[in-house]
Amino acid sequence: MLTVRIIPCLDVDGGRVVKGVRFQGLSDRGAPHELAAAYEAQGADEIVMLDVSATPQARGTAVETVRRVRARLSIPLAVGGGVRSPADAEALLGAGADKVGVNTAAVKSPGLVGELARRFGSQCTVIAVDARARGEGWEVLVRSGKEVTGLDAIDWIQEVADRGAGEILLTSWDRDGTRSGYDLSLLRAASAAVSVPIIASGGAAGPGHLLEALRAGADAVLAASIFHDGEYTVADLKQALAEAGLAVRL
Repeated sequence: MLTVRIIPCLDVDGGRVVKGVRFQGLSDRGAPHELAAAYEAQGADEIVMLDVSATPQARGTAVETVRRVRARLSIPLAVGGGVRSPADAEALLGAGADKVGVNTAAVKSPGLVGELARRFGSQCTVIAVDARARGEGWEVLVRSGKEVTGLDAIDWIQEVADRGAGEILLTSWDRDGTRSGYDLSLLRAASAAVSVPIIASGGAAGPGHLLEALRAGADAVLAASIFHDGEYTVADLKQALAEAGLAVRL
């Protein structure tokens, strides 16, 4: 049985971890390197760090922040936000990232997905997809949820997997920060469409939600608020998943 992963997410703005609802109303939650170290100590399988203001501000990810986090971290680190070229990705990998996440730039220039996969490997190439419910399906949002693309989210996930993406970070914009549970229909549709791992994001409030997402087809579950607010530790959630019969790294 494959082990499932629990991944704390650090949304970073101006060098500080922030959290809001649907990417709005952000409040300060602490220093990225301190939180990353704390979550590793709790048993996190990896850390995702997203520079949420890099794309809206048309700048690259803050490389020095990545270096500070890596200096405190031994588990895998995925970094995204503001990546527009292989050179941007190379800078992040050089600063200590193990994986690079791309969202807006991939939608604007789909060929970038294949470029990154060929140059750095599919295992390094994570495509972040922010999806909002539309009719019977979901559409892709970019620029931290500020821009609607009209792209069907499942079609886009299939395309980027075909182009070489090694993993999909799938966030439900409707559920982000709401603590109402992951969008299970979205997860089922995505996991049925591709064979690459799907990381579920958006809506977690407790172990029951994580279990639902994993049973719906997610390979890993990402959460932020429940960790930042101290409601659960990673160890708490792993224990609950283990008791439910899932394989976790303890």
